Amino acid sequence: MAAYIYACQVNYCCLKKPLIPKFKDLRASVSSTFKPFLSNLENLDVQKVIKEISFKLLDNFVDFTFEFLDQPLLPSQSNFAPVEEIGEAVKVTTIQGKIPNDFPEGVYIRNGANPLFGGLKSTKSIFGKSSHIWIEGEGMLHALYLTKEKEKGNKWNIFYKNKYVETDTFNIEKDRKKPSIIPNMEGDALAVFMAILLNVLRFGVFHKYLSNTNVFEHSKKYYSIAENHIPQEINIQTLETLGNWTINGDWTRSFTAHPKKIRDTGELVIMGTYPLKPYFELGVISADGKQMIHKVDLKLNRCILCHEIGVTKRYNVILDFPLTMDLKRLIIGEELIKYNEDGYARIGIMPRYGDANSIKWFEVEPCYVFHLINCFEDNNEVVVRACRARRWIIPRPNESELSLGTLNETSFSKDNTESSKDLFFFFNVCEWRLNMKTGEVKMKNLTTNDHRFIMEFPMINEHFIGIKNKFGYQQLINSETFSNSAKNLSGGFAKFEGLAKLNFEEISKDDKKGDLIKVEYHIFPKNTFCSGATFVPKLDGVDEDDGWIVAFTHNENTNQSQVYIVDAKNFENEPIAIILLPKRVPYGFHGVFMPFNL
Repeated sequence: MAAYIYACQVNYCCLKKPLIPKFKDLRASVSSTFKPFLSNLENLDVQKVIKEISFKLLDNFVDFTFEFLDQPLLPSQSNFAPVEEIGEAVKVTTIQGKIPNDFPEGVYIRNGANPLFGGLKSTKSIFGKSSHIWIEGEGMLHALYLTKEKEKGNKWNIFYKNKYVETDTFNIEKDRKKPSIIPNMEGDALAVFMAILLNVLRFGVFHKYLSNTNVFEHSKKYYSIAENHIPQEINIQTLETLGNWTINGDWTRSFTAHPKKIRDTGELVIMGTYPLKPYFELGVISADGKQMIHKVDLKLNRCILCHEIGVTKRYNVILDFPLTMDLKRLIIGEELIKYNEDGYARIGIMPRYGDANSIKWFEVEPCYVFHLINCFEDNNEVVVRACRARRWIIPRPNESELSLGTLNETSFSKDNTESSKDLFFFFNVCEWRLNMKTGEVKMKNLTTNDHRFIMEFPMINEHFIGIKNKFGYQQLINSETFSNSAKNLSGGFAKFEGLAKLNFEEISKDDKKGDLIKVEYHIFPKNTFCSGATFVPKLDGVDEDDGWIVAFTHNENTNQSQVYIVDAKNFENEPIAIILLPKRVPYGFHGVFMPFNL
């Protein structure tokens, strides 16, 4: 066929040249006959045709070779299962207790993974197996709107709504009405490599753009984010996705799930990592969100999986820890993502608008930090407080030697249970003091590793980001629940059954050395777990802890989802209000409160 088309094109070109008179009539006849066909041929976009044919061939190859399977959920994991969009906002009518009159009007919104097509997917193919990990899944926003009816005094009007974040890859699969982008975060090296390659060849992406981790505001605009892609702007009232935020095309790579707003300037500090050079870039966005006023390659020699960036009044705080992603490892049959316990770990302190050469690096003991609590300057020291783990915090399937396909509620032996309890030794709230003049590093644990709780997903009063703060708040995983919930260790499922309030300026009564800080606990009723907790400050608050902790919760005994409101000053008391939600809300990730008086 190609030869025929080429011959026609050549012959057509020849026919257009002057011929000797005796062939004049023949030329006119041939030209008239072939003119419609040749005219269409001239307008044919050959590259587009080849691309479409190649895509169809690759698509058929994937359909024939890869089998998409739902990853199983145990009964103890039922509230990790996805839900459908509910459409219009639903009025909330049942409240236990009373919402305070001075609680601000606004929207409490939480992001989380809500996989399309029934659940998280894994695949089987001639290349082996590949799968998502539990933190993956398309982003879904769950929003609780709280406003007052002005003509009725302080009566609250409350509505609940949920909606998917419609990223580019979400729309690809939604339009195709089937799973299409092959999971590649876990699995056999060859299968993961082929999944990445086929995703790039077919859709131009390594993996899905999930946008399932956090929500943030900048310059009175609202964004959904996961750090494997750029943010999506969201209409905070309707939860509709308005499009990608590229800062006028200046930022087109990954974007941290925890950008930091600078108190004095209103600028936003961001960073993004990528498995190809440049591995790590840092940016500063103007206060009005319209331009990138600073962008720099930090010239790291590895792609780190870094979830957080810190800020102080003058500095950016960079975490370079030995959890890395390396595409080259797949070629030799190793893991794409790997934690190197013998690798180096360091914290970089960088002037706000500095470059790679301006960073002062402090070597620290190898560890991993998912979340920073806060960073601030104290005389010559930069203080970094964080949730520190002596290993990667998300357990991997091969660490428990349990098969996803054969797991059941009784799969955990005594040895497995003891191993999961031993993991608690790895988790602490810690503090590094980094001396900018001498280069000295002081590190101490601020909480005990008594095997009782893992503290994670920290939050503070956001008015204190980058400056010295007294209080922090955390979500709690209880060691007994963690041990007894089958597949928690192998699948990484985390269920938070309480909250903690950290007082950095008071010493624990149980500590004789004076290193451990005071911790208060707010524990939920049995089999009730939370996600997306956040601190809501009082509008006219005086003290740092003037406000409330708000959290989505789920009672697994009754299958009822709720929102708890806890008085931060009277932290260990019963919640002052429990709002019963009209629909089930799966466990998710980070939540924020957006006041309407911004």
